[in-house]
Amino acid sequence: MTSRLNPYISFDGNARQAMEFYKDVFGGTLAVSTFGEFGAPDAEGADKIMHAMLESDNGFTLMGADTPLGMEHNPGTNIAVSLSGDDGDLLRGYWAKLSDAGSVSVPLEKQMWGDEFGACTDQFGISWMVNIAGTPS
Repeated sequence: MTSRLNPYISFDGNARQAMEFYKDVFGGTLAVSTFGEFGAPDAEGADKIMHAMLESDNGFTLMGADTPLGMEHNPGTNIAVSLSGDDGDLLRGYWAKLSDAGSVSVPLEKQMWGDEFGACTDQFGISWMVNIAGTPS
């Protein structure tokens, strides 16, 4: 996989409906994972969307998720730029530059889904998410 850059939208509990709407608009394939699939399936919010990715036939990629319980949803500031792929050295280099002089909200490290992931805000106030695909087992 090559590296990709795309918008990532946080929703206030309606990510599934929003991403299905965008699928109707742009077409393509929608993949959806819930919080319950990656944690406690019986926990509050387990049916909410942890990650959704729409890939259209003409090359558009849009990602989204429900804001996790306990985190604040702020309309107007609920979009981040996502960098993802499997070139770890390249993506770690982007991470280092983006997070330098900025603030890190999630350190770039291995996550429960098997990938390295980190979130930061750069020195200009732009939110970034970096995901480095894990090695398949």
